[in-house]
Amino acid sequence: MNFRVSNINLFTATVIIFSLLMLDQGSKIFIKLNYPLSLYGSNAIVDWGFFKLLFVENKGMAMGAKLNDFLPFFSDKTAKLFLTIFRLVAILGIGYWLLDNIRKESANLFRWALCLIFAGALGNIIDSVFYGMIFSHSYGQVATLFPENGGYAPIFQGHVVDMLQFPLVSWNWPDWMPWIGGQQYTFFQYVFNIADTAISTGVGILIVFNKKIFGNSTSKK
Repeated sequence: MNFRVSNINLFTATVIIFSLLMLDQGSKIFIKLNYPLSLYGSNAIVDWGFFKLLFVENKGMAMGAKLNDFLPFFSDKTAKLFLTIFRLVAILGIGYWLLDNIRKESANLFRWALCLIFAGALGNIIDSVFYGMIFSHSYGQVATLFPENGGYAPIFQGHVVDMLQFPLVSWNWPDWMPWIGGQQYTFFQYVFNIADTAISTGVGILIVFNKKIFGNSTSKK
């Protein structure tokens, strides 16, 4: 089969997803096996001012939010289990959606977006499902792969590895502002990974090129 980015087929989609997955997992495994967690107040692994390389672990959803932040009657473990199961169901749905659109030869940008979203979601799911079993913890130490005494968490309870931060600018809010007055704010302060970047790029394509993507799909019917 031919690799054609101008008209994504099943082979091309597989290559794109596999390449992004290897890049994502390779960066995460490298960080896990070479650095301890970046604790609050500690130096970044790499600090160029506008870019920092860190090592943090996300136990929940985007931006560190947890399911039990919204459903407090869930314990941390139950919330994590539900979140991981939801991600597994979602990835099956995205995968079917992608295959269906490849078969129908829908707008190529749409297929690109679904490839990116699927690859990113799968990358983070691997962390959530398996990392707790195959790595020791990283608090104050460098993790080991397949530790003799078992990993830091059971299956479905792993933490997603994040490492990229672009703190472009920081400022202090004026004292007269309610609730946040006098506090420092950094834009963009969130720490993310390559999988998150793939998902965000895919969603961005769907938003920016919405009319082109779905307009083409409608016109083909």
